[in-house]
Amino acid sequence: MLDDRKLDILRAIVTDYVSSQEPVGSRALVDRHNLGVSPATVRNDMAVLEEEGYITQPHTSAGRIPTDKGYRLFVDRLGTVKPLSIAERRAISTFMAGAIDVDDVVRRTVRLLAQITQQVAIVQYPVLTRATVRLVEVLSLVPGRGLVILVTSAGRVDQRQIDFGALTDDQLATLRGRLNVALVGQPTTRVPDLAAALMDELAPELRPPASVVLAALIELVSADPATRVVVGGVPNLTRFGDQFETTVKPVLEALEEQVVLLRLLGEAGGSADVTVRIGSENPYEPLQSTSVVASAYSHGDDVWASMGIVGPTRMDYPSTMASVRAVARYVGRILAEG
Repeated sequence: MLDDRKLDILRAIVTDYVSSQEPVGSRALVDRHNLGVSPATVRNDMAVLEEEGYITQPHTSAGRIPTDKGYRLFVDRLGTVKPLSIAERRAISTFMAGAIDVDDVVRRTVRLLAQITQQVAIVQYPVLTRATVRLVEVLSLVPGRGLVILVTSAGRVDQRQIDFGALTDDQLATLRGRLNVALVGQPTTRVPDLAAALMDELAPELRPPASVVLAALIELVSADPATRVVVGGVPNLTRFGDQFETTVKPVLEALEEQVVLLRLLGEAGGSADVTVRIGSENPYEPLQSTSVVASAYSHGDDVWASMGIVGPTRMDYPSTMASVRAVARYVGRILAEG
């Protein structure tokens, strides 16, 4: 167990290294921080920190840099995540204002996270188990071919083209009306059951086209948006090329794998608060030179999905954690109100 002085020195090393990108020496620590001890004492404490694996010397006669273990202790000792300033919260609110649907919310969230953290942002599409059907539209495009549109209370708008045979305008209007009477206001999870009941109530001549329309609706509500992940800010990695053990290429390739990203968010973002996975704590080897800061975005007890950032282990953890938490909470409120 490290005493308070050694923890202060470790905190100072992390802070200076993140800021300067240069190994930190004992003299610099004494000059920049009010440690209340001599350089010799700082050197002795640094030797203990190095022996216990919290810092390391990248090359002879250099200062020290934090290890993954050192970053982990630093993050664990942050206590609470600092709140954003009023100006920062206002900036988030302004950027997200006017989002028209879930797709727009996700796109804005990715851009916002990438901009304010200067890292790679990852946002998983939300799954709103409480979503209800807001509107069903069936349009005729050309004779025998049409378009089914589903709008939900979550702001999702999905559509699918179908072949429904010959239908008069009156028949199409009747089918559209019956679908909306049966489905609007109902949970999307009930659409398959309600579809079966509706088929029994329709006139025989409407059942063939209705079966095609209902099959399309069932596919739309059954599609799992949680398997979709949006990534933004990848060019930010080029600022940190020297921070990766070999090259940035393996990291870029990993960021193209949706399954890998879902796993990262699932393991690092399983909490409504902020979680951090540092370096070797990441399960996927090409990303073990990075850190993942993630949070679920939720409302009340409903946890819908996760978002976060990926960047080098040398990052400003306090600010990044605060930004991820603030954006996640704000997006959760937007979707809850939708």
